[in-house]
Amino acid sequence: MTRLAFLVLTLAAAPAAADTVIAARTIRAQTLLSATDVTLAKGDTAGAFGLLDEVVGQEARVALYGGRPIGLSDVGPPAVIDRNQIVLLVYRSGGLTMTAEGRALGRAGVGDRLKVMNLTSHQTVTGLVRADGSVTVNPNFDSIPDIPTN
Repeated sequence: MTRLAFLVLTLAAAPAAADTVIAARTIRAQTLLSATDVTLAKGDTAGAFGLLDEVVGQEARVALYGGRPIGLSDVGPPAVIDRNQIVLLVYRSGGLTMTAEGRALGRAGVGDRLKVMNLTSHQTVTGLVRADGSVTVNPNFDSIPDIPTN
């Protein structure tokens, strides 16, 4: 009897209402999002944000159109490196630290992977962007420690 009551209550329960974050107006790529740029709409959209706090302060990676859901890949951390910007490449292994200058081949925010061309060797490498604007190059991206800046 208890199982039957549980089954009936489970099947009769109303589906949980979820909200989706949508753009309040058309927003150009590379725009920092504020609370006035986004709003909530009823309904759950797969692959879209559900909370305003997850989007406010992020940067639009693509154009966002008014009334449309904001997808997880549509926004990201604000860029600290612009395309063609000269950046410091840092490689660390054990006690060895090597640095070189490179040219960014794209835009990226803190924690993003970025392709950079080493200006000395003209080789393209991929690294992780740090808050100070440097790019850490390491074969094991998951274990890159924070690099103290002088």
